[in-house]
Amino acid sequence: MMLNTSFLSMWLSNTASTAMMLPIASAILKNLFGLKEIQKDLSRESEENAAAVRTKVRHPVSTEIQFLANTEELQVMSQSPTGEGAHHVASKTRSKDCPEEAETSLDLSATSTKEEEYRRNVWKGLLLSIPYSASIGGTATLTGTAPNLILLGGLKSFFPQCDTVNFGSWFIFAFPLMLLFLLLGWLWICFLYAGMTLRGWRKKKSNIRADAEHRAQAVIQEEYKNLGPMKFAEQAVFILFCMFAILLFFRDPKFIPGWANLFTPGFTSDAVMGVAVVTVLFFFPSQRPSLKWWFDFKAPNTETEPLLTWTKAQHSIPWNVIILLGGGFAMAKGCEQSGLSLWISDQLHPLEGMPPMLAVFIITAVIIFFTEFASNTATIIIFLPVLSELAIRLKVHPLYLMIPATVGCSYAFMLPVSTPPNSIAFASGHLLVKDMMRAGFLMNLIGLLLLNMAINTWAQPIFQLGTFPEWAHNHSASVTALPPASVANKTLRAL
Repeated sequence: MMLNTSFLSMWLSNTASTAMMLPIASAILKNLFGLKEIQKDLSRESEENAAAVRTKVRHPVSTEIQFLANTEELQVMSQSPTGEGAHHVASKTRSKDCPEEAETSLDLSATSTKEEEYRRNVWKGLLLSIPYSASIGGTATLTGTAPNLILLGGLKSFFPQCDTVNFGSWFIFAFPLMLLFLLLGWLWICFLYAGMTLRGWRKKKSNIRADAEHRAQAVIQEEYKNLGPMKFAEQAVFILFCMFAILLFFRDPKFIPGWANLFTPGFTSDAVMGVAVVTVLFFFPSQRPSLKWWFDFKAPNTETEPLLTWTKAQHSIPWNVIILLGGGFAMAKGCEQSGLSLWISDQLHPLEGMPPMLAVFIITAVIIFFTEFASNTATIIIFLPVLSELAIRLKVHPLYLMIPATVGCSYAFMLPVSTPPNSIAFASGHLLVKDMMRAGFLMNLIGLLLLNMAINTWAQPIFQLGTFPEWAHNHSASVTALPPASVANKTLRAL
């Protein structure tokens, strides 16, 4: 599930990937544990959310859902052929008059309690793994998440001569980082919620758990068969998507000459492939054309619907995101032109005496903490102009500070309000804030350590981070034309 979600998030938005995969995860869990177990989990989660209301925790489960869950549990238990349901109902009736006797009669065996706890933890772990993997997978491509696009636009604005970052070079840097983070994140979630330990690998699975896994696998295979063969439109979109990814990756991958070298420098960009593929979608037919039509002059000229229509595109394109990105570019340029980013970088002079590696670690930690309470887009819009000016003052490669800040904006795992995928998972009603805090804190720490390891190892030769580039020298000469005091005075007067 984590691999599938992260792959989708590389090409779709994190929110869309999470909204697509969560229903699939719920269906798998229902077939894995059966109806009776799911109703028990819903009842227990309703009790936990009711307790959350008493402690003033947000997003509680409504009273109607709690009542329905408890009623369904009574109905299922009462229909049990072994008579356990009647005993359960009778014990609940006696609990009104004799609470001590009720508590004694409701004690479960150790095995049953462990199985129930295991089911509930697996449910929470799977719900958390999907938004986490969506946030991680979005960092692997430039088009995966909004902060990556803002970084690319900011580089075009701050350093027009910088051509180091493109789809291929970013993918070579971010894809191994994504795989490592997914692996460690999977291990952490399995250890926290699935009870995976070194000793557990040697233990044999129980018959109940093995039967449930076989039943869920059979359901998945049956649903896959119901999909049937791929349609012509699906095949066409898949081929165009593969062409789009290959052309993006090999345009200028840096480690080998790309096909962009066949043209004049600056003639092609990543946007060229996007516009070209989308243009093909507007006139490519959605149904397989007949070759007889080309030779039969008496055949009727019937209209064929294309793969993509303008009406569909008009309703599907997130225009609000485009306007948000444009506003972010304008705000970042305003901070640069007004001197506000230079003034803020002057206040960070204590970082000048630190080693660049330590400065990057501190900056990344601050941004990861900041993005827990603010949106990823707002965070990178605020910090990107400041970091570009700070890199000039520290005489380090600007990407050495800007890339960790950009990727760190997507590492928000602790709170439901941190990212839309977290909010979608939390809205399912099976998670509490403490569950996300407990799992997300170590996820943030793992992301911080992996990101700093990546920027100081394999990112160095990819982006030439060990040098101070010529385009940064040109920007430094233009920025330092005014003394810092006059820039600060102008900025304060503007505010």
